[in-house]
Amino acid sequence: MSRFATDRRTLLRIVLLLAGAALTHAPAAVAASNGTGDAASAGNDAHAYRIEIHDFAFAPKELTVPAGARIVWTNRDDEPHTVVSAAGAFKPSKALDTDDSFSTVLDKPGTYAYFCGIHPMMVGKIVVR
Repeated sequence: MSRFATDRRTLLRIVLLLAGAALTHAPAAVAASNGTGDAASAGNDAHAYRIEIHDFAFAPKELTVPAGARIVWTNRDDEPHTVVSAAGAFKPSKALDTDDSFSTVLDKPGTYAYFCGIHPMMVGKIVVR
């Protein structure tokens, strides 16, 4: 890895830490569930619905799940990403490095739009029935 790439990655992590701190203190609109950045609990949940972050996109982009489902996002990119509810329905993730996971449980039926706080063009949607 070149020095430029290393410096760029370090700078990006600093920005993400600052952005994450700002998001942590932002008021949540509707608390439908709590998110957890605990990769261990996310990785051990065999009944979770999984969303991969790869090539600067969420896959699948849209997911339909039953109420009470656990959704786990896993970053497969070499760049960090976050998962942020567009309406504040769940706590935002920390910056996810390669192979880091974030999970939340969505208890109430509805449509939950989300995006990457670092790359806002990355969007996804979860429909809870």
